[in-house]
Amino acid sequence: MKTNHIVALHKLHGGNIRSLGCHVSPTPSVGAARIDRVVICKALTTALLLCLFIIPPFPNAIDMIINKAMSLVAPNIAKIGLVSSAEGQPATVAKSQSDALNKYNSALSHFKSVLSERRAQINSNEQLPNLPGQALYLARNNVISAYKDLTDALPSKIGRPNKFGIPPAYFDADNEPFIDEYIKLFKIMEAPRFNAQRSDTSFDDVVDLGTDIGRAKGLDPGNAGIAGRISLGLFFAETNGNQNIGNARSNTYKGSLQTGISEDQNGQRKWAAIRTSIAIFDPGLIARDAKEEASAGKLDHRFNHWTAVRDGLMNSHADLFPQIPAIVKSLPNPIDQMKLFELVQIIPGPTKVALNSGKFASQAISDPRIMGYLRNNSIFTFGQTDRAKMSATFREILNAMWLFNDKFERALSKFNEIQAQRKT
Repeated sequence: MKTNHIVALHKLHGGNIRSLGCHVSPTPSVGAARIDRVVICKALTTALLLCLFIIPPFPNAIDMIINKAMSLVAPNIAKIGLVSSAEGQPATVAKSQSDALNKYNSALSHFKSVLSERRAQINSNEQLPNLPGQALYLARNNVISAYKDLTDALPSKIGRPNKFGIPPAYFDADNEPFIDEYIKLFKIMEAPRFNAQRSDTSFDDVVDLGTDIGRAKGLDPGNAGIAGRISLGLFFAETNGNQNIGNARSNTYKGSLQTGISEDQNGQRKWAAIRTSIAIFDPGLIARDAKEEASAGKLDHRFNHWTAVRDGLMNSHADLFPQIPAIVKSLPNPIDQMKLFELVQIIPGPTKVALNSGKFASQAISDPRIMGYLRNNSIFTFGQTDRAKMSATFREILNAMWLFNDKFERALSKFNEIQAQRKT
């Protein structure tokens, strides 16, 4: 018997000759016109037996047998489900892909609408609602989430890299102009108060304060410099490097390090306790501090750039500066070091416990409340897969802080620029 005739019967049955006659399932919609499965099975079986056990009297006999068997079923072959249940899945997959695309398009349309609404309100000097940035923030998050769900369903949608450093699976680079507008609107909505006291050396101030606080906490000059670098990273993480800003998403956190009133006051008390020790090795910085204190007077210290940074660092970060040598050994990447101290801002308790364990990266968080704080700060926030995460190690958390990467990279660049200028 010719091999190609066996293959013909094999293909006729969907590629599974072993189960010939066992998976022929009529489509319900065929109705009265559908062929009885027994008739089809008999026709196919008869054709196979003839090929196997009868020696054809002329060369084309096998072809005639195959053609005859095909003719028995051909008139209704399109109406019969000659497929296994697995072969019915593409329709389901296609629907999930279509749903994901529709949700993404809807989220993008809503984001554009909110951007347009805020821009129109600002341009017409209209009164903005309370927390005007919240709707924008949520709309942006929904776009990123919907795009991640779309690329999970359709990986081919993952496109080119974008200027914000967002992983391409989470963000379509064609939408960069909308994020540019998002940033511009926030800068307007979070503009400093009319009486805020700015500094012409805002970045240098942060580095100087962080470095001297590190020295006062017992660090050698090299590690104290790392404290200054980390401090600059915090400034970029909290305000994008903008001093004295308000907060379009919160009525509590304000200023250059985005602290609350109680946090600022706690920082003032801690600063008073180390001020004398700093005066010993850097009297110039203490003279500057006295000048800023006099200038601030009764003003909320969060709206004087110098005092806001000083008090913000002293509130919680300075207590961890003595651990910088161990942190650097555990996390040699400067960006990771900045991320760790940003986590002190977001989830201080669990971060400090993990640091004290001596195995920071492998320590895990599973408390739903803490996971909620992370999600509220753009960590495990985007897409169903990320949001379904019930626990995470600190290494996973650091990796998930990719939305901070651009800010920390700019902070690192600015720090290196400051250091280079001071060496010349």
